[in-house]
Amino acid sequence: MREIIFDTETTGLDSREDRIIEIGGIELDNSFPTGRTIHIYINPGDRKVHPDALAVHGITDEFLADKPRFEAVAEEIITFFGDARWVAHNATFDMGFINAEFARLGIAPIAQDRVLDTLAMARRKFPKGPNSLDALCRRFGIDNSHRAKHGALLDSELLAEVYIEMIGGRQAGLSLVSNTARKAAAAKGDAEDLGMLPPRPTPLAPRLGEEERAAHAAMVAKMGEKAIWRKFGSGD
Repeated sequence: MREIIFDTETTGLDSREDRIIEIGGIELDNSFPTGRTIHIYINPGDRKVHPDALAVHGITDEFLADKPRFEAVAEEIITFFGDARWVAHNATFDMGFINAEFARLGIAPIAQDRVLDTLAMARRKFPKGPNSLDALCRRFGIDNSHRAKHGALLDSELLAEVYIEMIGGRQAGLSLVSNTARKAAAAKGDAEDLGMLPPRPTPLAPRLGEEERAAHAAMVAKMGEKAIWRKFGSGD
């Protein structure tokens, strides 16, 4: 299943009057990042960036002056998302702005059943909170130290990591390739395609020296003929 983890930055909080000025998104396919992204800055026209919003994302009116209007990038956004599920943190906010922008252009809104709110998911999973994006990054050990201000693409990247953790994607991914498939891939030299490390060109040197081997042998000898260690040899 295709999903787009996305975020928007806006001129303010009112989707009826304020406008989207940045959108960023990360494509997932069956809960794995594909490497495809979208990132667009958008000129809001006559609507100026509210000082409170500026303090959050740092995107100025001057910076946006030469950027395209939403109507010029709407088709690019629609094409990138395609039939994917729209996934956002506090999706009610982001989808309110997306659908308001679409409505101004006569484009049908995105149906609610195509939207997943990771904030609602986090509140169900961790009812005692906190469940902000920063808090979830701390919970899952995701480095967000470079997040000085909000940014649509950066926040999408962080949210993608959080989302994969919340759905158990990393753990589930460990079993997606069977041992048979791994052995076959290794035989064909395709180990890297399955996320496997290729064989070492030179085996590692033994970790035990002669003194350690002699000491181990002496210990096993004292245990008698039935010692389980005798079944495994000295080993490394």
